[in-house]
Amino acid sequence: MTAAAFAAALALSLAAGCTNGDGPADDGRGTARPPSGTSTAAHGQVLAVKIDNVPAARPQTGLDAADVVYVEQVEGGLSRLLAVYATRLPETVGPVRSARESDLELLRQFDRPLLAFSGAQGKLLPLIGREPLEAVTPEGDGDAYYRGTDRAAPHNLYLRPGRVLPSAPGEAALTTGFRHGPAPEGGTPTASRTVRYPAARFTFTWSGERRRWEVTTDGIPTVTADGRRLAPATVVVQYVNVRGSGYHDSLGNHTPYTETVGSGAAQVLRDGRAYDVRWQRPRAADGTRFTTRDGTPVAFAGGQVWVVFAQAP
Repeated sequence: MTAAAFAAALALSLAAGCTNGDGPADDGRGTARPPSGTSTAAHGQVLAVKIDNVPAARPQTGLDAADVVYVEQVEGGLSRLLAVYATRLPETVGPVRSARESDLELLRQFDRPLLAFSGAQGKLLPLIGREPLEAVTPEGDGDAYYRGTDRAAPHNLYLRPGRVLPSAPGEAALTTGFRHGPAPEGGTPTASRTVRYPAARFTFTWSGERRRWEVTTDGIPTVTADGRRLAPATVVVQYVNVRGSGYHDSLGNHTPYTETVGSGAAQVLRDGRAYDVRWQRPRAADGTRFTTRDGTPVAFAGGQVWVVFAQAP
């Protein structure tokens, strides 16, 4: 294909509508999605799913099966989740929503991950197409998605992971740099910890009976669609720089960009205690290392990990 023909084809794809014919566009942030075909997932690829987290999207489905749940700030001070699956695949995940620029840097630590999302800001789509990942969209993998009937669009789009990934790749595919093992020495006994965004807040309360941190979102217990309380074994509050990106929504609000490459302070919650640590990720291709002040690696408890990105002071 000549350069001119390729440019024309790309322009045509970006002019295609974002709606699926059964509801409004994802969030009014663009009118196109990158081309995608039927997944050819290779062994070792994790599945990352962008999950809606506004009140109308709760309770979510399949979130409890994720190995890692990243919490990001989006427009209007709200939050959105990026769930990563490696050791098991739930039957259904969702609601699925649009991708953000920060997701691309965050996902470069994995080996060509699958990214399931529904829509993105129009100018971001070419960048997604150039990333070392495989896009899983309703347009390219339509038989993997369906619309639920219990809530209004756009909060009712769900993914069937088994239709894009033949089996869970296993823990070895999690190239996050996380270590599991005994807790470090010290720490501060902690009953609960709250992280606030401008228009969202998360509280993690230690349950000695469950040996987990029970999640509360915006003051309401966070449960799955079948009523089970979400409770990760480890919570990481990672202080990062959250700045404006070059993208904005239909109202002109700039999309926050969460910088996950670099270093800074963090707090690790496990076993009912809080540990003040340092994080380091020199390159986007690297996982994130967490260490004590003297450089000793910090291990996490076995089980699900939530990483909440908070604005550095």
